Amino acid sequence: MSNLQQRVIAALIAVPFLIFCIYFSDYSYFGLFAIISILTQLEFYKLVGLAGNEPLTYYGTFCGFVLNVLTFLIEKNILGESYYYVISPLMASVFFIKLYKAEDDKPFKNIAYTFLGIIYVALPFALITVLAFLDNYQYSWQKILGCLFLLWASDTGAYFAGTNFGKTKLFERVSPKKSWEGSIGGFFASMIVAYVLSLYFHDLKTWQWFVIGGIIVVAGTYGDLVESLFKRSINIKDSASTIPGHGGFLDRFDGLLLSVPFIITFLKLFA
Repeated sequence: MSNLQQRVIAALIAVPFLIFCIYFSDYSYFGLFAIISILTQLEFYKLVGLAGNEPLTYYGTFCGFVLNVLTFLIEKNILGESYYYVISPLMASVFFIKLYKAEDDKPFKNIAYTFLGIIYVALPFALITVLAFLDNYQYSWQKILGCLFLLWASDTGAYFAGTNFGKTKLFERVSPKKSWEGSIGGFFASMIVAYVLSLYFHDLKTWQWFVIGGIIVVAGTYGDLVESLFKRSINIKDSASTIPGHGGFLDRFDGLLLSVPFIITFLKLFA
């Protein structure tokens, strides 16, 4: 099968399941995204290891999982905000663990990569949960699905516009296939979906959906470029082959990882 056929088949299987879990309940949403966060963080550490580094893969992923659990319980108002401090000694323990790994000749470099996996992957997934419970501890599946629809629209519009009309390179040094024409196609696709969302998803105002669409187009594109830069530094094409036609979880969610911090900041300040 061609890459496009694989992408379509994978989407037809994965997207309905994703939508169902997000829509069904806050617990099914959290269970799914906690698993995705774990798999994405493990992918990141695996890629870092390909370059000869030795991050604390399982402990870093454990810290990321705890961060996601705490965020869910706190944002759902089951635990108080003071429980966020639990993550502090867990993170500090990274130094203690590395202290006893005598065979590691670059401990601080690997400590940095361990923290980077938490900050780059687990933290944005935790912020998605903050987005889900932004309105007085009430779960909003509309915000989560809306952001995903906008991300998918941007990616799809950029893919088809870039494939058919792409001539002007966007950032050739990092990603030779990306073009300005593709980015423009992604922008228009995202704006169309933002308008449709405003008609049916009323947890946010019309102008807020358009702003979030713009954020996802810009920050999502940079997220993809950042991951491309990372992959080029270790000479690989995809972060994994987990999702046919799409690569790995890091490939699939790279745009969301950099978009969510900007979306949360925007909604916290202007919602």
